[in-house]
Amino acid sequence: MATPTTSGTSADASMESSTGEVTHHQVVVVGGGTAGITVAARLIRRRRGAIDVAIVDPASDHFYQPAWTLVGGGAFRPERTRRPEASVIPPGATWIQAAVEEFDPEHSRLKTAAGQWIQYDSLVVAAGIRLKWNAIKGLEETLGRNGVCSNYSFETASYTWQCIREFSGGNAIFTQPPPPIKCGGAPQKICYLAEDYFRSAGVRDKSRIIFASAEATIFAVEKYRKVLERVIERKGIETMYRYNLIAVSPDTKEAIFENLETGDELALQYDMIHVTPPQGPPDFIASSPLADAGGWVDVDQYTLQHRRYENVFALGDCANLPTSKTGAAIRKQAPVVVNNLQALLAGDAPAARYSGYTSCPLVTGYGKLVLAEFDYDKQPEETFPFDQAKERYSMYLLKKYGLPLLYWQGMLKGRA
Repeated sequence: MATPTTSGTSADASMESSTGEVTHHQVVVVGGGTAGITVAARLIRRRRGAIDVAIVDPASDHFYQPAWTLVGGGAFRPERTRRPEASVIPPGATWIQAAVEEFDPEHSRLKTAAGQWIQYDSLVVAAGIRLKWNAIKGLEETLGRNGVCSNYSFETASYTWQCIREFSGGNAIFTQPPPPIKCGGAPQKICYLAEDYFRSAGVRDKSRIIFASAEATIFAVEKYRKVLERVIERKGIETMYRYNLIAVSPDTKEAIFENLETGDELALQYDMIHVTPPQGPPDFIASSPLADAGGWVDVDQYTLQHRRYENVFALGDCANLPTSKTGAAIRKQAPVVVNNLQALLAGDAPAARYSGYTSCPLVTGYGKLVLAEFDYDKQPEETFPFDQAKERYSMYLLKKYGLPLLYWQGMLKGRA
């Protein structure tokens, strides 16, 4: 969650001060990102406004992060991925613009960083994931300059495009850390776009492109792995599996990797390097009674209800669900949370179930995309009546134009 900043509110949404006496709300949603806004909007639409929903989040801006890959590839304007947070707060919801400091689920309450206690009948935790930039030695000091870029930040995604555009040959490295990470396909997508651009710019024959991943394969689902391996072969990309980036040295322009099988270190020269940072649960969740041993919110993977506190639900990146952390997964999780929360409020047992569905729109070049959709068992769960394990222009258009519209006008409005 971002550092608190001041912001206006929409005409239809109210906003509470983050200081003062104890307040109470029927449903409190922690997190004003994709998951939190989608659940709040669905609840309010479903109950026709006859429900008291508060959203707790300090951010002043809301981002459509799936487009940052295209921003980094020069195919999407960065300003189109950002809107004021106030503009996405559902009409009828109360926005408490504050960071959460402490959960007290035994007493159905939480405390903000400003010291305000908020009590709830039901709690939905949708606080996202923490980017651990400082886990890679030297990264924070050089990120956004000296050829070191990342699409995992709004502030640095545009610099990725600058690096690709100005690349004149040499070593271009693209990294992927150990899971879990949000948008698990993003580290490889920018690699494919860069290779496309280098070829069109006439520098491909002077370039060595390396994809270094802590994973053992390019993709976990066999149906899509096969087509991606053919893409890698066609593009002449070198793969280094089970290698994890641990340091960046801007003075020598070296990337230091650890071999996860042997523990040995390997230094590679780079002219540009796209870094996907290690990721983990937000600290205020990891240190709370809501967390499992790994620090994630401990929920049943099918009902999304907390395993110990029945009036608590979680979804999105902060939940310990054994599936890829994507916006598409949230789109399927949100109705389950809403249905089960409503059942709880009505005194019934939660009956809605989440299959583990997630989706990775894998951009394999400009105008090409493989739409991977699958469930908990890594089995395809596809939407369209054709083989989605093929590169298609139509799916690229869906990614670039259709999905942003679905996001802003569908998911965040509680309609899709």
